[in-house]
Amino acid sequence: MDLIERFLNYVSIDTCSDELSDTCPSTAHQFDLANLLVKELNEMGAKDARVDEHGYVYAEVPATAEGQPVIGLIAHMDTVSCVKSADIHPRCFVYEGGDILLNAEKNIVMKEAEFEALGKLHGHELIVTDGTTLLGADDKAGVAEIMQLAEWLIEHPEFPHGTVKIGFTPDEEIGRGADLFDVKGFGADFAYTLDGDAAGGIEYENFNAAGAKITVHGRNIHPGSAKNKMLHACKVAMEFHSMLPVREAPENTEGYEGFFHLTQMGGNEELATLQYIIRDHDRQKFAVKKERVAKIAAYLNDKYGEGTVVAEVRDQYENMKEIIDRNPDIIERAREAVRSVGLTPFSKPVRGGTDGARLCYMGLPCPNLGTGGGNFHGNFEYASATEMRQMVEVLKALVKAR
Repeated sequence: MDLIERFLNYVSIDTCSDELSDTCPSTAHQFDLANLLVKELNEMGAKDARVDEHGYVYAEVPATAEGQPVIGLIAHMDTVSCVKSADIHPRCFVYEGGDILLNAEKNIVMKEAEFEALGKLHGHELIVTDGTTLLGADDKAGVAEIMQLAEWLIEHPEFPHGTVKIGFTPDEEIGRGADLFDVKGFGADFAYTLDGDAAGGIEYENFNAAGAKITVHGRNIHPGSAKNKMLHACKVAMEFHSMLPVREAPENTEGYEGFFHLTQMGGNEELATLQYIIRDHDRQKFAVKKERVAKIAAYLNDKYGEGTVVAEVRDQYENMKEIIDRNPDIIERAREAVRSVGLTPFSKPVRGGTDGARLCYMGLPCPNLGTGGGNFHGNFEYASATEMRQMVEVLKALVKAR
């Protein structure tokens, strides 16, 4: 199957995850893609292809050369839920520069001046949507590239490589992708997630991450007789948010700068909730951010009464750099693979996370590679078919016997 045909087939399947669900996977339709992948893996002749009861897909391409490390390749199947992810209408074309009209009827335009990455993609075959949905390149581009590699390796037994382990995870977008990953059963010496943007990217620094839920309990009184009696939960919630540093928000930060990001809010006079994600590359600064949340809650409880504000903070993942620094050969192997296909390797701090960040601390060193996509988590998402094909070649070089 052609790589792009494979990718377009995968993005046609809605796999958005749901942070409010307690199940794993968080949405049943993630099994639709998982079952398709197992079917394709079995048809191409992969070994031990299966999906477990939690929606994790595992398979193996047996070695054709001895004395090689067992290398894992991992991508996630889910997409974010904040933008429509069903009924996707992709379009492929050769991009010659300038603005891209995604939807004439709705006047949705991807402007080159606003999305600077487009300046590096002149002459590329791009895949975009009609501007009303996600594309799903995050991370179905990574899924498609791994599947394409697996098929090619099986069809070319003369190509020397060690055992290649394949893993596809659910619920990465809600921070749970590694929760039930079977590291021991996977059996890789080290692995790479394919969950980055531009081809050639090798990422091994990411945020330390936590989620915070703030619950505010108010006291409602009829507005006609509310003086000195009403405690408006929404207003206390607004006060909580106003006490976070304005400059430490995603729209005001870059590089290694961390942030507090309000992802959801709602409520009424009696009850209000705020949902945040907290991020920082520096472990000490990360701890300070979490402490700030607790201090604001304590201050408001002192002001309005104990129990008014309940702050629940849950760690999600850690910066993988500490683990990867102990395994520098993994990064050098990736750099050599990127160079071998004529690309220039580059690294930058990930302003987010990958399953690999968790897997590193579960005993599986796992940096992240680019996939050829961009503008993730929004309706301007795209994939470069040109870079996706390059990444399949990178993967061949990555697993090739040394």
